[in-house]
Amino acid sequence: MKMNDLTRIRLYHEDCVAGIPVRVGGGHVDLVVTSPPYNLGVKYNTYQDTKRWGDYIEWTVRWASVVRDALKDNGSVFLNLGCSPSSPLLPHAVIHALVEEHKLFVLQNTIHWVKSIAMPDKDGQEIQRGHYKPINSERFINDCHEYVFHLTKHGSTALDRKSVGVPYADKSNIERWKHSNGGDLKCRGNTWFVPYKTISNRAKDRPHPATFPTALAVNCIRLHGKSRNSVVMDPFLGIGHACFAAVECKVKEFIGFEIDAEYMKIASDVLDCSYFKINQKNPGTPHQSSA
Repeated sequence: MKMNDLTRIRLYHEDCVAGIPVRVGGGHVDLVVTSPPYNLGVKYNTYQDTKRWGDYIEWTVRWASVVRDALKDNGSVFLNLGCSPSSPLLPHAVIHALVEEHKLFVLQNTIHWVKSIAMPDKDGQEIQRGHYKPINSERFINDCHEYVFHLTKHGSTALDRKSVGVPYADKSNIERWKHSNGGDLKCRGNTWFVPYKTISNRAKDRPHPATFPTALAVNCIRLHGKSRNSVVMDPFLGIGHACFAAVECKVKEFIGFEIDAEYMKIASDVLDCSYFKINQKNPGTPHQSSA
């Protein structure tokens, strides 16, 4: 991946709950794009994804609280959450805890990330587009969708809606609708079809059990707006897709936290080995770019 010399990158091999208050100043971050563990028993290298329900919600409130402190007053958090047939209410329970119980955020938008969908091709024949993980069940259907919850401090954060807009199919609507302002882009809405890229070797091409596509994070960064002057953070870096998106959008600064040294190394290797020095013996050391 080609690096730009505009984005300052700070990656920390440490727990975000302890690290963010020390490494990130209050009100420093413009937007957060992240996908924490879903507590669905995913087999990560380091993190144990099998907390008791109450403990998981309590931990979620802890990391969300330090994220809120680091966020600017008009900042955005794009929180990607999924579920499973055994835990269908998890995303909603998390949002209820953050928004209703603890009043940490306002739920400003709910985006539906569609990973795969059946739709007609040009000849009218239905085909499956995108990729999903099939399940073997007589009761449940395959889950081809996850949520991206847009959380803000007050519910009044302005967005650059047309930065991820789509062209009008009927060009006569450009003049017909006043909100078009004469431009050939309309708001994409809250349903985003963002498929995973096709891979040939899971262990080599996607060596992490729960990632989101870089394109999904790019959409979030662009939607928040002012990307060139933005500071973006991911408290759960994984193998770095939010960082790759920040580099693609040429943001001013990216900050990431990851407790797993192997995932951290994969992220830094993909970005550019020359930008980082991995020091596993000193987890608090930032892996910082020379930009």
